Amino acid sequence: MAPKKTTGKTNSKPKKKLKQIAIYGKGGIGKSTTTSNLSAALSDLGYKVMQFGCDPKADSTNTLRDGSYIPTILDLLREKGRVEAKDAIYEGYNGIYCVEAGGPSPGVGCAGRGIITAVQLLKQQNIYEELNLDYVIYDVLGDVVCGGFAVPIREGIAQHVFTVSSSDFMAIYAANNLFRGIQKYSNAGGALLGGVIANSVSSGYQKSIIDDFVLQTNTQVLQYVPRSITVTQSELGGKTTIEAAPDSEQAKIYRELAKRVEAHEVSTTPVPLDPLQLRAWANKWSDQILAVERGDVRSAGAQI
Repeated sequence: MAPKKTTGKTNSKPKKKLKQIAIYGKGGIGKSTTTSNLSAALSDLGYKVMQFGCDPKADSTNTLRDGSYIPTILDLLREKGRVEAKDAIYEGYNGIYCVEAGGPSPGVGCAGRGIITAVQLLKQQNIYEELNLDYVIYDVLGDVVCGGFAVPIREGIAQHVFTVSSSDFMAIYAANNLFRGIQKYSNAGGALLGGVIANSVSSGYQKSIIDDFVLQTNTQVLQYVPRSITVTQSELGGKTTIEAAPDSEQAKIYRELAKRVEAHEVSTTPVPLDPLQLRAWANKWSDQILAVERGDVRSAGAQI
């Protein structure tokens, strides 16, 4: 797909209620895959969507654009000194607006600074209103919840936060850390949690671990997304599953996720586990899975 910038022309339609959501997750957990397929599915429902990549790798939107990368806002600022927001916005699949915040030069500066700069630029130039968007989806690295990475929740830019997590401990650790950040900023008008998108959940014990974690932290699972070779095949071709395999079972799951996001209105403050509680919880599950593997006990929820 050839690079296509937006015109920046004002849409003449009546002003709509903009829904801004942030999707966090540990690096490599499938956060950008989930976000891009969600954006594609929402656009297929007729919504005007912007996907806002907040990872310094600047690879959030490439499957929306046939695998091609776009200049980031920080790259353009380094090159030109001043940037018009419309010069950093490119169109992708089905008219989705694609933006990448970018990061600093290697070894220099804070990785979260790109998010702060990019958000300020688009807000100052009233881009969301000008494009008459229905959704802005921030794709945010969730390994750390500090500095620029905390902007969508700390300043209440996003109304709803969702986190992508598998049943692996480090993914759950990152999700729990995000919950701590949301809890901290909730009293100051920060964003609240919509729920967990359980990714790569393909067995009973994986589902049981996620279900128990959301029970312990007073939240919910928004959608279970199984591991699928269709996703790998689609991404190798530079596309989302929604675009590359629209009739696949995996595409149906992403469309269901989009409908649940569409219907979601009420987010809440999670109750994160403290470090000792999280370690005790993880040890309990480790012991249970080992017992099932040895055949010491039989549990429908912990089948391996």
